[in-house]
Amino acid sequence: MKWHFEEFIYGSIDGAVTTFAIVAGVVGAGLSPGIILILGFANLFADGFSMATANYQSSKARNEYIEMKRNQEEWEIDNLAEQEKEEIREIYAKKGFKEELLEEVVRVITSKRKVWIDTMMKEELGLIEGDKNPLDSSLSTFFGFNIIGLIPLIPFMILITIEINSNYDAFMYSTILVALAFFLVGTIKGKIVKKSKIKSGLFTLIIGGIAAIMAYSIGYALNSIV
Repeated sequence: MKWHFEEFIYGSIDGAVTTFAIVAGVVGAGLSPGIILILGFANLFADGFSMATANYQSSKARNEYIEMKRNQEEWEIDNLAEQEKEEIREIYAKKGFKEELLEEVVRVITSKRKVWIDTMMKEELGLIEGDKNPLDSSLSTFFGFNIIGLIPLIPFMILITIEINSNYDAFMYSTILVALAFFLVGTIKGKIVKKSKIKSGLFTLIIGGIAAIMAYSIGYALNSIV
């Protein structure tokens, strides 16, 4: 399996946010740690699988679309060569190439079939073929979602086996752990996309915090009403 870190990060952020939101909502509703774990693990596996499946389908569909367009370009080059040459000429004329230089560029590109097809794919259709395997991409999302999404549940797993005073003590530890996880995942994302790691970490932490506050407030309000 080849890891795709962007999918891993995407799954990690979603897993941490949604699982912690569930934890916050259930704690706000005053339910038992057993309920928290049941709902938390149900979310991990169900949502994680759903995300991975959606990622697989979208990646596979994109690859199939690119392959279809490539086959179309190959047919056009084989059967409509002059028309395709004129399209290359128009593309590079718009880039500022003129006269002899323009004709030389057209000649060089159209002299090699693969280069010609690749150029049409990128310049005409805006499609860049990647080497992502849909299965690897979906598994990266699934593992990211479940590994980081498990973090908010760890204190409640401990609460089941040893003495912690209350759900709220476990929730406090869960909050600290997930805040660190949010910040860490955000900094890794910032490094991957070559942005400020601190800003990216803080932004991810803020987004996760907002989701948690909303979920806790809703759970607390519903518990008061019901």
